[in-house]
Amino acid sequence: MNPSRRTALLAGILYLLTVATSIPALALKEPVLTDPALLDAGGGPALSAAAALEVVMAVACVGTAVVLYPVLRRVSDGAALGFVAARIVEAGLVMAGVIGMLSLTALPTEERTGTLADVLRAVHDSAFLFGPGLIPAVNGLLLGYVLLRARLVPRVLPVLAFIGAPLLVTSAGATLFGAVDQVSGLAGAAALPIAAWEIGLGLWLTFRGFPRDVPEYDLATR
Repeated sequence: MNPSRRTALLAGILYLLTVATSIPALALKEPVLTDPALLDAGGGPALSAAAALEVVMAVACVGTAVVLYPVLRRVSDGAALGFVAARIVEAGLVMAGVIGMLSLTALPTEERTGTLADVLRAVHDSAFLFGPGLIPAVNGLLLGYVLLRARLVPRVLPVLAFIGAPLLVTSAGATLFGAVDQVSGLAGAAALPIAAWEIGLGLWLTFRGFPRDVPEYDLATR
């Protein structure tokens, strides 16, 4: 396996891992965060499992940027560094949400529906609004630009990122000002193009890879 194929394969697996952990994590945590009384009815383990999945997601999130950096910097140093920085910020916000969830499970039973519990849920929701709810738009623009410029993936994939980024920013802004619920059909629809971009990119990198031995090709000369 040549270096570019190995890089693409690892990046693709990490991208798919972020998706594979985020969906079940959302399914596990959302009922409990919506109704904290479920913590006393077996919801605690579900919330802890969601937190564990999101830790894996955060690590995979940073991993995609670290693995792809040697390739991306040959096209644009600024975009490559920006992508790494954005992924680190996203992972940090995911971890802030995880801390909020785990703190909620640690509360005494009588405090799980009180003011402190409301604050912890608000910390989680805010972290995820600005993390997985917004930063993927920045990721898509930066990575999509590099991949499109170097023609390393089919054009349709970066185009999905360019379409999805403004939709995701608009949805996050609408949520911030109370016009849209953070977990709603409308917010989910706005996130679909970015989700399609990330899943499509993960599948392409995993099963097809880059069209040439990128580490030995000076893309900056194109």
